[in-house]
Amino acid sequence: MKRFLGILLFIAPFIATNTPAQDQKDLAVTVYNSNLGVVKDVRSFDLPKGRSDIKINDVAQLIDATSVKIKFDGEVIEQNYQYDLVSLDKILDRYIDKDIQLLGEKGDLLEGTLLSVYGSQIVLKKKDGGLLMLPDASKYRISVSALPEGLITKPTLLCLFDTKKAGKQDVELAYQTAGMNWHAEYVATLDKDDKIMDLNAWVSIQNNSGVTYPNARLKLIAGDVNRVQNVVRNRMYDGTGLMMAEKAAPQFQENSLFEYHSYALQRPTTLSNNETKQISLFENSGIKVTKKFTFDPDQYNDKGKVAVTIEFENKESNNMGVPMPKGKVRIYKPDGKTLEFIGEDQIDHTPKNEKVTLKIGDAFDVVGSEITTDNVQITNKVHEYSYKLTLKNRKAEDIVVEVKKNLGSYWDVKKKSMDYEKIDASTILFKVPIPAGSEKEVTYTVRYTYL
Repeated sequence: MKRFLGILLFIAPFIATNTPAQDQKDLAVTVYNSNLGVVKDVRSFDLPKGRSDIKINDVAQLIDATSVKIKFDGEVIEQNYQYDLVSLDKILDRYIDKDIQLLGEKGDLLEGTLLSVYGSQIVLKKKDGGLLMLPDASKYRISVSALPEGLITKPTLLCLFDTKKAGKQDVELAYQTAGMNWHAEYVATLDKDDKIMDLNAWVSIQNNSGVTYPNARLKLIAGDVNRVQNVVRNRMYDGTGLMMAEKAAPQFQENSLFEYHSYALQRPTTLSNNETKQISLFENSGIKVTKKFTFDPDQYNDKGKVAVTIEFENKESNNMGVPMPKGKVRIYKPDGKTLEFIGEDQIDHTPKNEKVTLKIGDAFDVVGSEITTDNVQITNKVHEYSYKLTLKNRKAEDIVVEVKKNLGSYWDVKKKSMDYEKIDASTILFKVPIPAGSEKEVTYTVRYTYL
């Protein structure tokens, strides 16, 4: 059924349930970067002795009902997740073949049995047996007698408790929910000489689980957690995030957890539904970086793009030495007056003491090319190929361009105009110095001997 827009719905009061009052005593949320949240919720209930139906309200709309664990002084005999929430469409759908009233803007009243509703079109059966067809009912308000059975105002766990003794006690609820995620965002600023970098890290937490978590203890888990994907999900939810930012000093305590890393926020925070919250993770300055120009002949095209990257060591001696969760790194550089954006890259989960390489973009004033100058078949199993690399530096400063060449298998470099480094079984590296405003050629011949 399409949404019925522009109509106000009036429902007569309905009978409230006899659910015991529930006071939330503690709330903790752990968010993984894989569309997963784990909620630990402690509430105080005044429970009767023996069996009773207990409704636990304000649970996540995208809860995995099979993951629910409840702990209290008693036994959970049965639990049901109810998520058929009140909406105009659902109420009208349940009032098919039932009486409703339509109130017009001028006080006119239309009554009858609802036969059909589609978009803003309504068909009523009048008391005299005739039909009243409204092609556009958006100017009417609709009144019905009661909330249809089975519809609820918020996602609810309905449990059958068997309590050992009457009285007030804590009930611990834990469950998994979809619709929660987090990732890191990094903002890097290079100095004027491209040798020193400042790095600010933020975490962005998305909550589209269908419920707000007030004053929760927040923990983030960084790592690739293996999960079994279910073919059928309970519900799908389409949420729109609202951006919030909390400018604060680093407040996360980092610890190892199994083969992952956890980040615990050292204060309570509220994760509102349909919200993206940003919190500062760390701020480091004075990080030494190396700018590199790299050319890959295997990716060469007629534009001859030469990539620009920066590298730094994630070590304490370099003012770093922290586990870096995966995320996007945006790089800025001052032009003398303001900061300008110069590129961005994505990093994976990176432990401390590892090298981090970020591609900034392609150099405007540096061009590379490679051509095959000769191809000789010596025997059926022996071939020789000769190559010429041409690198042009149109900048006003000296640079070094690193050229990585994948030679494949069964190769031997027979001739070369400059030395190279062997990176692995199939790759060689030329580090080509090029003075300002000049160009440099590198020639080499590779012999392939096939088995």
